[in-house]
This record gives sequence, C-alpha cells and structure tokens, in this order.
Amino acid sequence: MTALLASVRSNDEALDAARAGADLIDLKEPNAGALGGVSTGDIAWIVRELRARYPVKPISATIGDVPSDALDEIAARVIEVSDTGVDYVKVGVTGGPAARRCLEQLANLPAAVVPVLLCDGGISGGMRGGMDSETVAHAAALGFVGVMFDTWAKDGSTLFDHVDTNTLAGWLRLTRARGAMCGIAGSLGEAQFEQIRALAPDVAGFRTALCVDGRRSRLDPRRVAQWAEALHRRSGGLHATDVAADSFEAGAARA
Repeated sequence: MTALLASVRSNDEALDAARAGADLIDLKEPNAGALGGVSTGDIAWIVRELRARYPVKPISATIGDVPSDALDEIAARVIEVSDTGVDYVKVGVTGGPAARRCLEQLANLPAAVVPVLLCDGGISGGMRGGMDSETVAHAAALGFVGVMFDTWAKDGSTLFDHVDTNTLAGWLRLTRARGAMCGIAGSLGEAQFEQIRALAPDVAGFRTALCVDGRRSRLDPRRVAQWAEALHRRSGGLHATDVAADSFEAGAARA
C-alpha cells in the first residue's frame, strides 16, 4: 500500500486532511516556494492540536527553500523545526557539487531528516542539472529514515517529466534496499495515477491535486479522501468515491 502524504499550510487544513484519511500530514507554505516553511510557532501549535486528536499519525515539516550549499542555515533550520515535535524534517537537496556535503551534514544532525532530492535542478539550477544516480546512491547509503523525490519548479511539469519511470524505479529500489522508506511527489495528479501505482512507493505526496483551485488555494478534504482510497486499494482507478469526477479533473489539470 502507498501512503498518502497531504501537504497542508494551517491547523484547519491539517485536521481536515487527517479526518479525510491522509496517512502523513506534511506542513509547508505553498506561497513561500516549493518547500516553503511554516513558522516554527505555527508548526508547534499544529503538532499539539494534531497529537491531541491523532496521537500516532506521523507529521513532517519542511525547513523552507534553502540552497544546498547554505550549510549553516540548513543546520539551524533543521534543529528549529525538529524542536517543534514533528516526526520528520524535510530538506530539499539540489543535484550538483553541493549535494554530497549537504547530505552528509544532514545525516549527522540530531533530527529525523528526510532529504527531498529535487529532480528538476532545484533552487539554484532551474531546469538544468537535475538529480543523478550517484547522489541518490550516496543519500541511500547514509542511513536516513526516508528519501523523497520531488521537483522544485511548480510550472506545470511533473516529476515524471524530469525522471523516466525506469530510472525512478531503480532509485526507489535502491532506497528501500538500504532500509529507508521512499516517497515521490512533484505536481502529481490523476494523469500520473497509473505510474504511481506501478512504482508503488511507500509514500506519495500531494498538494495541488488535493486543493480546490491550485496549490495555493484551500485543501479539499473530499479530494484527500478520494486519493487516500485510491492509493490504498490493490487495484482499480481513481474515481471510486462519491467525489464528482468533473470537479476533480478541473483541479488535477492545474497541477
């Protein structure tokens, strides 16, 4: 079964997503970038509210969009976010010369870090560079609790526009072989459902496909429920709930 990670920006969205069946609640601010950070004060408050109602549901949070060579800033933000009580701290990592050192530092921090490997070039690279198998192998060897594959630019392209399915499948196998959970994200929607099912990652992350009108709009708990059911089933398509298909397709098309 693939678990549904729902990216939320507020306490109301977090509670809605949890009630609707999201397996993992991920805190980030879409107005602040691909991995935009929620303030640590708000993260701590949301964690308290969620834990009071859903004590065993995992919670992650991002540190914000920080270049991979800003090692001191990354370390400070990781510790600040970890101290809020989240289960996992997500950090975007761009492919290129800074990636190896960044990953090594993250692996040695006193926090449960999940590196998010940016497959479209990341913060400093735009469409250039991307992710490479050597960096993925290095990340897998460092003992992280999990590794995710995502995109930085929210320009209408998806993860599968930057990494072919066979390569991504190999990266997921490598990550699992080292004992880490593996996840994918990156403007995923209905058009990518069969590819997600075929890859069967441990976690699939969504924001835009769960929202009313694009990633910066309000999360729709009906769409969370639809995606949770679809990902948890062993077979079948995406339209198995009572959510109107035309409403869903209108939102997914904006991914």
